[in-house]
Amino acid sequence: MFEQEVEMEQRQSSVVPLLLIVAMILTIVGVAGYYLNENRKVLSKADASNLITVALNETGPATIHFQVGQVIASVQEKPHDANYRLLAKAGLLTIGKDQGRTTPVALTAKGRSFFAEIPGVAQAKDEKDRSITYTVPIAERKVVGAPKVTMKGIGRATVEFAWVWEPNKMGELLDASGPLVKSFNTWDRATLIDKYGARFFHGETTKVAMSFAKEGNAWHQVTE
Repeated sequence: MFEQEVEMEQRQSSVVPLLLIVAMILTIVGVAGYYLNENRKVLSKADASNLITVALNETGPATIHFQVGQVIASVQEKPHDANYRLLAKAGLLTIGKDQGRTTPVALTAKGRSFFAEIPGVAQAKDEKDRSITYTVPIAERKVVGAPKVTMKGIGRATVEFAWVWEPNKMGELLDASGPLVKSFNTWDRATLIDKYGARFFHGETTKVAMSFAKEGNAWHQVTE
């Protein structure tokens, strides 16, 4: 009887350390899993680059618009304004003599070929006014360099980056430092810049900061 009690006590004494070891292993695994999960909430530079590229693409390219056909002058549309005269000077449009309230505007053969080669050009017909509105992309934003990611807490980050304009051939015509825009007087150049999409497309980079948060498995942009 005494020997059985001793044997039982020995078994119990060996089980306790084993349970402690198991508990310690489970604790280590749990802590490791916690930190692994938290590390997944850190925004990598590669993911940050993808996010800001998507965000810039969502804003769409810079565009200009103009009408061809029988164009009726209005506050928004002035067929003798600097944007039409720029396109005419580039050989893309012809602007006829006013016919009452309307002005005939037509694409040249060069203009048809020119705009056909630009991806994303949209046309909208207005049967009533006998005109077609062209919306033409002129430049897209392109990220330069690697973004700087600063974590602001678990699952929250601020991304600082720089971007530049990447103009297409229409954008090159509207480059404010280019010969075509510079051929206009000071007032018309200011109008082209303020109203009609002309920019210094080959100027300095633009620096931006965006905030992102992670919900579930996905990061998304947030406003702070």
